[in-house]
Amino acid sequence: MQIDEKSNLKETDIFIRQGHPDFLDLPWNLPLVEWEKHCSRLEKLPCGLSRHTVVFVNYDGVLYALKELPSEIAEKEYNLLRQMEEIKLPVVVPVGHVKTVTCDGNMSVLITKYLEYSLPYYSIFMHSSLERYRQSLLDAITGLLVQLHLSGVYWGDCSLSNALFRRDAGALQAYLVDAETSEIHPTISDNLREHELEIMEENISGALADLAAITKLPPDYPIFETGEYIHKRYEELWNVINKEEVIRPDEKYRIQEHVRTLNAMGFSVDELEIKTTEAGERLKLRAFVSDRSFHSDLLHSLTGIVAEEMQARLIINEIQGLKVNLSKQNNRSTPLSVAAFHWLNELFTPVLDKLKDLKKDCTHAELYCQILEHKWFLSEKEKRDVGHELSVEDYIKKFGQNT
Repeated sequence: MQIDEKSNLKETDIFIRQGHPDFLDLPWNLPLVEWEKHCSRLEKLPCGLSRHTVVFVNYDGVLYALKELPSEIAEKEYNLLRQMEEIKLPVVVPVGHVKTVTCDGNMSVLITKYLEYSLPYYSIFMHSSLERYRQSLLDAITGLLVQLHLSGVYWGDCSLSNALFRRDAGALQAYLVDAETSEIHPTISDNLREHELEIMEENISGALADLAAITKLPPDYPIFETGEYIHKRYEELWNVINKEEVIRPDEKYRIQEHVRTLNAMGFSVDELEIKTTEAGERLKLRAFVSDRSFHSDLLHSLTGIVAEEMQARLIINEIQGLKVNLSKQNNRSTPLSVAAFHWLNELFTPVLDKLKDLKKDCTHAELYCQILEHKWFLSEKEKRDVGHELSVEDYIKKFGQNT
């Protein structure tokens, strides 16, 4: 159980969760914009467009983001992020908040843990090497908004600037980084959802228009249609998740069809409510969609590996395949935990050992998933399973120097 700690400096109150630095050595008497000349811990990192000053500090290799806010606002946003974190929503980790008096007057500062391997939206549009992620970015922000609303969270300022995006098995996962205008309700009303979507469309169009103004978008990019696309995609996803289906007892296969549809949209199903109706002749199906960490939680419990959800889904699929092969080989049922042990020692570790000299700016899980994707591509081309060893050799030959 984590216990919060509070420290007092002259005219400064620092409230920090246990397990993090105390941040007492930072120049709290100055506005963040003046820290560059007075703080040796500062790091330069890509930062989304923000109406508030944001700086990054380094404590023994662990990075933290500090956002300057008006007095008292940081505590409110910190508490909102804590509540979202507790229900496993994809948000940055809240670390603490500070109230202080500077030469410019009262201010508060929100401290969050820096989201490693993440990108602000404009990086994806400004770098041609990331062009393939642009469509995934739109789907990611759609999924994030649906996930928040399912949990009763009204974002209040849904925009590309208020999210960060992390590469996950060839796609993107979106994380909320700004909860300043957010509200948490038991459930969110249709009127509030619609208001949120109107704000989203306006913010998305504005952000893309700004990029177009500095020629960072193709001339024919659909700036004002993009918000409408996200709105439509949101409604499709929301309706699928909240749809109630009535099925007959001989149509039980449709249960798995419904689950697969939700999985394909990036969600995991926590449980299914099945009610007998009409004297047992029909079943009523309604999915309760939980957080998007089902596969990552399962992978971590089986192997100790920390991975994003889509990465974990690819890996769990491979472990499930290995489970089937082991069961056939040994002529007995193989537990998933046993298959995971074999996978870790016979596939994952040997593959990473062969890739240890590569200069790749990604996690081990992401790198392994790139090998799985490359293996699939080669196998499709050869019309046979080419195996991990040949896939690794070909990957190194073709992409070894790419980042």
